[in-house]
Amino acid sequence: MTMNAPSPSPSPNRGRVEHVDSPAPGIGGCSSLTEGGREGESPRSGGEGATRLVMGACPHDCPDTCAVLTEVQGDRAVRFFANPDHPITNGWLCAKVRPYLDRVYHPDRVLYPLRRTGPKGSGQFERISWDEARDEIAGRWQAIIAEHTAAAILPYSYSGTLGLVQTIVCNERLWNRMGASGLLRSICDAAASTAIAEMIGAKHSPDPRDLVDSKLILVWGHNPASTNPHIMPILRQAQRNGGRVIVIDPRRTLTARSADLFIQIRPGTDAALALGMMHVIFDEGLHDEPWLEAHSIGWRELRDRAAKYDPVTVAAITGVPAQQIVELARDYATTKPSILKFADGIQRHINGGQTVRALLALPAITGHYGTHAGGLYYSQSGWVVFDEEAVGHASDCSPVPRIVNMNRLGAALTGEVSDPPIKSLYVFCANPVTSSPNAPKTIEGLLRDDLFTVVHELFLTDTARYADIVLPATTQLEQVDLHRPYGHLHLQYNHQAIPPQGEAKSNWDVTRLLAERLGYDDPWLHQTTEEVIEEVLDATRATSPLLKDITLDRLQREGTVAYDFSEVSPIPFAGGVFPTPTGKIALRCDAMRAHGVDPLPDYAPEAEVESARGRDGWLTLLSGAAHHFTSSSMANVPVLRRKEGQPHIELNPADASARGIADGDLVRVENLRGHCLLYAKVTTDVAPGVAVAPKGQWGQFSPGGINVNALTSDAVADLGGQSTFHTNAVLVSPVAREAEQPASLAVASD
Repeated sequence: MTMNAPSPSPSPNRGRVEHVDSPAPGIGGCSSLTEGGREGESPRSGGEGATRLVMGACPHDCPDTCAVLTEVQGDRAVRFFANPDHPITNGWLCAKVRPYLDRVYHPDRVLYPLRRTGPKGSGQFERISWDEARDEIAGRWQAIIAEHTAAAILPYSYSGTLGLVQTIVCNERLWNRMGASGLLRSICDAAASTAIAEMIGAKHSPDPRDLVDSKLILVWGHNPASTNPHIMPILRQAQRNGGRVIVIDPRRTLTARSADLFIQIRPGTDAALALGMMHVIFDEGLHDEPWLEAHSIGWRELRDRAAKYDPVTVAAITGVPAQQIVELARDYATTKPSILKFADGIQRHINGGQTVRALLALPAITGHYGTHAGGLYYSQSGWVVFDEEAVGHASDCSPVPRIVNMNRLGAALTGEVSDPPIKSLYVFCANPVTSSPNAPKTIEGLLRDDLFTVVHELFLTDTARYADIVLPATTQLEQVDLHRPYGHLHLQYNHQAIPPQGEAKSNWDVTRLLAERLGYDDPWLHQTTEEVIEEVLDATRATSPLLKDITLDRLQREGTVAYDFSEVSPIPFAGGVFPTPTGKIALRCDAMRAHGVDPLPDYAPEAEVESARGRDGWLTLLSGAAHHFTSSSMANVPVLRRKEGQPHIELNPADASARGIADGDLVRVENLRGHCLLYAKVTTDVAPGVAVAPKGQWGQFSPGGINVNALTSDAVADLGGQSTFHTNAVLVSPVAREAEQPASLAVASD
């Protein structure tokens, strides 16, 4: 049997904002068990006979972690919809996952193990059995270990699912036991994670429902209408209650369109604006000096640093008018409560770490931390941190021999990592050819004849096409897991709703199969999914009062269980107390020296962008989130592809006109790293000199066979090994003029 990847079929752009999916009547209360139902299920009579409703959780990389219900007839899911009883999901799903059954029953799903028969990248495979697949994988790995040690094997995974077992545990246990190379999973939030740990101690944010009481919500470099949609009704309610929403972004996003004020900033200059606001706040005596004296370290040094960022200087850097900087600083400092909300996109710059640190300082100098509906809203994931030993059993294993930064995958595969070189790559919960930076370099590495690549996937993705072995994966409806949201304060249990399609297996089931074939008899490699969840829950509960009385049995019965705040204040950093060694926020953070970063927040221009800015033809390219995809997940579902539209690049009318480009034209976008073909979307949503090409489109569905990550840099940021997707200078030209040599590509590059 030969399987070939689907051919491209671009569709017109018919995207629109969609939010509400009304549940069917008569299902209220279905999050509780009904007599006669199995755990997590409720029997129900329908026109075609008995059906059951199964409680689950959306597994995708989104703060909302929605509670869902699947209606099942026999062994087939017939409806997938939001649980109306969940306090955050509130009965509606986002545009991305509403047609989830189209993903589950997609005709292109990989249902059986496959072995490559054609050249790497050709998408030509033959069906084999699971026994053949695991024998070949284990045999190849054992030979590699014998010759090069297990460090020559690299697991590569990220956020295809965010479950405790199917991702977090699968990221650790087998690889720890083998002694394989570790992966620095730094593509999204490494800069913020490092900055938060050192400056304020933990990722604590309030219950999102508290924001209805905020009087000023400053949404900075973040588009929750597309990436955190269940916060949007809360923002609207805050506005109805008299609060204001201000959005700072280089692009007029869906979120910005409904804001009270939109401030358009030059990409990568956010730290300068934050320091400019501090300048005004300190200069006008609007800072909360008693709070700073009691709860911070280094505020006077920060005041001195901010002194050089006067509004006129900052206006020249950011493109934000000086008077608007002054007014923004005054509004933010004097409005109580005010909350700053940012997400991951703002740190995907070469100066991303210092940018986050500058933002973290703003709620401190104004005394907003530790107040109801005020302070910082970034992530709730730090409230409960799963017990590390129970997750990975690292103490039973040899130390991890080395760590490879996931942003440098292409470089690692082409020689940057040696002694030993990477001889095998195992990919799950990820699609690096589509979603990781510098795709041409990654493809170059995947084409190596001596690299044995295994991909565990639902589809023949852009990455799976380069695999030697492809293993069929389950969807969320076909597996069990536990989910800890990073956007609200509830645990979510996911029951398996239907049997796996074909011969698909979950990540954990494959882990157990490979462990058995490799001869590992450690009991923690052979537990059931439920046993893993129970072990990790019990170990974590021993040190976390928020999990009081939250057991596996309760989660299975109730589906959604809120954290218990009876012994802990639900207000982050209440009383100005931070979980740092000093109990204070480190505005001057001496620990940053170990990271090679100035102890005080500062702004540094982006060399690649600055060297290109002002030169003929060069634009700054951002690759923000698509509205209908979660990174590359769902980007092959036909209805979502139609709604998202063709792979495109947004250009300001002035930039389009200067290049002879009209709306809808096919254009070539290029820099030293590579090129791709996109369709022009001419819009005033982006400022002159800036372009936006949403991420997630698969290369195999794109006109040039590769997506925007042909252009993005695999250089790492100033903190945490963070990705730098948005530090990106490009040239754009009409395809009709492709034969003409563009202006020199001699721009600073990694």
